[in-house]
Amino acid sequence: MFRCLSGDLRRSPISRIHAVSCATGAGPAPTAGTGPAYPSGWRGQEETRRPSIVNPVVNWFWKRRTPRRTLTLRTRGDQGTATRVDFAELAPELNRFLGQAAYLQLGYFETLTRLIRATPELSEKEALSRAAGAALTKHRAIVDVIAERGDDPTQLMLPFRENLDAFRRKTIGARPRETLLAVYITAGMLDDFYFALASSYGETGERVAAILSEDDARHEIVAIIQETIDGDGEWRSLLSMWARRLVGDTILVCRSALRQPELAAMSEDRVELVYTELMGAHARRMDAMGLAS
Repeated sequence: MFRCLSGDLRRSPISRIHAVSCATGAGPAPTAGTGPAYPSGWRGQEETRRPSIVNPVVNWFWKRRTPRRTLTLRTRGDQGTATRVDFAELAPELNRFLGQAAYLQLGYFETLTRLIRATPELSEKEALSRAAGAALTKHRAIVDVIAERGDDPTQLMLPFRENLDAFRRKTIGARPRETLLAVYITAGMLDDFYFALASSYGETGERVAAILSEDDARHEIVAIIQETIDGDGEWRSLLSMWARRLVGDTILVCRSALRQPELAAMSEDRVELVYTELMGAHARRMDAMGLAS
């Protein structure tokens, strides 16, 4: 189309009109010197006709694309509404709380480290290394809290190793992107859960809550996931479904951390309230990524 226009528009005025007809499919361009005769004043008619034919072609060619949607993530200081749940009646004894919280952070670090090895892109390796480093920093900080209390961190974590490792194995997806999303979803829910539990332990709980509130660099994970699903409906659907599968197993981990006799004696309505706000925070994280919860 554009060859016809660029070549013929350099000819005589009559040829230029027929060149436009060629470009718009109105008919073949005649050879020079042929074509209908125009009365005097025909040049003015050409000038008035040409914009109505050429301009739509030019406007169509230069038409801008519709801007893409920009997805955003909640700020780090926004802990959602999960922190308003009162866990005092169900909170486990302090050493159990500390042992689980410390080992969970170590588990995040281990999974992210494995993903670094499996990721070919250097930029993604760097992003994952920052998230892994943040998890290890939190683990060490909680271990320091345990040691300052005069307890052995390894002994406090050991009783939970088997169950938490089994949970983590369930979150390993068939593809690295699934595992990456699993870290973000499960770590987000469990951090909210342990942050809420921390309010039951006085000054020690405040220290752990402050540790869990520190930057976790998980926005790096979100950026990778968003790039993966942007414009790819198949990936978006698969990861949304995978995230929904993770929620049930994560809630079971939360439930197992609570005092079991008190939990068994509590009405189902009250138990439901324990998890409702955690699920609300999870839904907001999913929406921020552009995934259906």
